[in-house]
Amino acid sequence: MLTDVNYNPNLPVPNHIAVIMDGNGRWAQERGLKRTDGHLEGLKALKRVVIATHKMDVKVLTAYAFSTENWKRPLSEVNYLMGLPKVLNDEILPDLIENNVQVRMSGNFDKVPLNTKKYIQNAIDRTKDNTGLILNIAFNYGSRDEITKAVQAIATEVSKGDLKVKDISEQTISDELYTAQLGEYADPDLLIRSSGEVRLSNYLLWQLAYSEMLFTETKWPDFDEKVLQECVGEFQRRNRRFGAIDTK
Repeated sequence: MLTDVNYNPNLPVPNHIAVIMDGNGRWAQERGLKRTDGHLEGLKALKRVVIATHKMDVKVLTAYAFSTENWKRPLSEVNYLMGLPKVLNDEILPDLIENNVQVRMSGNFDKVPLNTKKYIQNAIDRTKDNTGLILNIAFNYGSRDEITKAVQAIATEVSKGDLKVKDISEQTISDELYTAQLGEYADPDLLIRSSGEVRLSNYLLWQLAYSEMLFTETKWPDFDEKVLQECVGEFQRRNRRFGAIDTK
């Protein structure tokens, strides 16, 4: 816990926060519950964090909900996770709409079951005109898969003669990533991973190049506004130089 860190509402906050919502299963097992119970509590925690980030005037919250590697989990758990977008629609979406939150999705839809796609698309459609915080859900997302697809798209443009190799830039690559839809906020300012694990797990590898990173022991179902404020408070006291030197 970052108990000695104070959030200051008068200081700048991250425009884009990315979260790895880790620890749901372990949280449940510690309480003698099923891992799926932990995932449900994790969804409730996401709602708390969405509303808290909205209050802070954060522009984008990208949440790692299901990775391309999560298909390796037991079928019963995968099926449960595929059903969570329905819970989001039934129990959480009204609160998101009330708070002017817009839902978007980053990831590969190809392998996602039709019913799951339907509920995700419904959340996107019902919030598309909202102008507040963007909740960008990374679902069936893997950064290496994302970058591979971007390279394939660029190679296709080159082979068709629509793009010259010498004109390929960092922006060219960024424009082919799922996060291109976020415009100027495509790259997170702050990454938070819960539950004490210290790795990126194939998440936003290109976009996190200059993000501040924070790893907290708090398991995701216990995440709330207080923990978020502690994380943002730590961000506020860091000095971001982007490869330059501090001239102050």
